[in-house]
Amino acid sequence: MTTTTSQQELFRFLEDRFACAQACTETARACALRASMVDPDGTEEQELLRRKGIMCAEVCDATCRVLSEENHLDEAGIRVQLEWCRSVCLECAQVMDRHAGAEAAAKACRECAQACTDFMATLH
Repeated sequence: MTTTTSQQELFRFLEDRFACAQACTETARACALRASMVDPDGTEEQELLRRKGIMCAEVCDATCRVLSEENHLDEAGIRVQLEWCRSVCLECAQVMDRHAGAEAAAKACRECAQACTDFMATLH
């Protein structure tokens, strides 16, 4: 492997890591906003939407912090965090799909899940 190749791989890795962190941030914001719009005394389905939105926002926020900060998590730990985020985002998107007005949040969830999948592919 040449130095140029390894530098290109490093840049790609950092770009993918940043893209994933950014997707997590955007999803956290979208889910928190959507959850805040739900009536806390609403139906069971509305409560499910609110809970999933809050959980997704928290998981995405935590994942962004893991990806953005210097931390002591090894690659396996990062992979676990990414898989958790991906899974929660997909669950949240499915719940959001059942609610009018939640399309943007559902889309953000799916984009974040894809960014997590893409970034996991760069890990060895």
